[in-house]
This record gives sequence, structure tokens and C-alpha cells, in this order.
Amino acid sequence: MTTAPVKDQRRLLDLQALDTRLARLAHQRRSLPVLAALEELRGRAEDLHRAQVEARTVASDTRRELTKAEADVEQVRARAARHQATLDSGTGLSRELVALQDELAKLAQRQEVLEEVELEIMERMDAAESRVTDLDAQEQAISADVAHHEAQRDAAFATLDEEARKVAEDRARLAGELDPELVDLYEAARRRTGGLGAVGIHGHRTDGVQVDFSLTELAAIDAAGPEEVIVSEDHGYVLVRLDEQ
Repeated sequence: MTTAPVKDQRRLLDLQALDTRLARLAHQRRSLPVLAALEELRGRAEDLHRAQVEARTVASDTRRELTKAEADVEQVRARAARHQATLDSGTGLSRELVALQDELAKLAQRQEVLEEVELEIMERMDAAESRVTDLDAQEQAISADVAHHEAQRDAAFATLDEEARKVAEDRARLAGELDPELVDLYEAARRRTGGLGAVGIHGHRTDGVQVDFSLTELAAIDAAGPEEVIVSEDHGYVLVRLDEQ
């Protein structure tokens, strides 16, 4: 059986209040609205990154396609220029010159087709590069938004952490003033219950939390001496009596 002065037992409720405050601060830290906003922004950033990779790939592929189309047009133009130079020189057999004229006509048609292809690719190139530019602008905007929210988060963290530090100091000081055996009993109760170690009771009524006791436990509470520390067998809490002894 553990015993402790009545005033020390009642101070367990002060210790519990500090632990509850620390738990609430930790919960606040985990559930800040800015954290959800940052998570949403990071999700958007990931989606945007994938879109950027795709857009840059399209732009790169289209750029290569345009380079080839330009080379095809230039090749036809160069060949036509050579034929035209030969015709202008007037050298060669007449049938060869006639053939060159036919070839020039075909090259002109071929060049027209290739230039249309080139123009279509250039339009797609412009659209692809515009898409990349737009996505890059979106990335910059999201990055700025993330930085803004991170600053808000860090400020909130600093405020909560400072408050938690002060509460933890008060908690350590109070725990150090109590009998270690009493504190160990309280800590064991907290581990069993997941955080609630001490509960105040007025007669048979608990303070702040609804607890139903069996008739056997109520009898044990009534029979316990003032300095006897009562631990609920049914619920695991240290029961701190608040009535005048």
C-alpha cells in the first residue's frame, strides 16, 4: 500500500493538469491548419512537377522534330539552288536542262509540302514552350506560397514549443517536489490509461471525467484512510479525494 500526505495527493491533480496541457500543446502542434495547407500545396507541387516533366519532354521532342523539318526544307532548297544555278549557266545538253526544269518543279512542290509541315511543327513548338513557361510560373507561385506557409508554421511552432517548454519546466519542478513513489504510481497509471493518471473525486462522483465505480470499489474508497493512495482497479486511475477528511 502506498501512502502520501493528502496535500501531495491533491498536487497530483496539478501534475495531471500540466500533463494534459502538454498533451494539448502537442496535439495543437500536430494539427495546425497551416500543416494541412502545406500538405495540399506539396501535393499540388508534385502534380505540377509531373506536368512539367511531361511538358518539357513534349517541347524537347517537338524541338528535335522541328530541327529535322528545317533540315529537310534546307536540303530541298539547296538542291533547288544548285539546279537553278546549272540552268542559269546554260551549260549542259538541252534534255538535261529540261530534266532539271522538271526536277525544279517537283522540288518546289516538295518544298511547299515540307514548309507546311515545318509551320505546323513550329505552331506546336510555340504551344509546347508556352505550356512550359506557364507551368514554370505556376511552380514559382506555389514555391512562394509554400515559403509563406512554412514561415507561418515555424512561427506557430516556436510559440507552441516555448509554451510547452515552460509547462515542462513547471511539471519537472512539481514532480521533483513530490515523493518519487507517488510520482511513479501516477506515471504507471498514465501508461495504463494512455495519459490520464489522476482523477479527482467528491464522494463517489468523479471530477471532470465520467467514471462509474463498482460497489466493491466504492466500498474500498470509503474505507481507505486519508493518506492511503487509491488506485482504481477497474479503471487504472489514481483517485484523489477532494472532500475534507
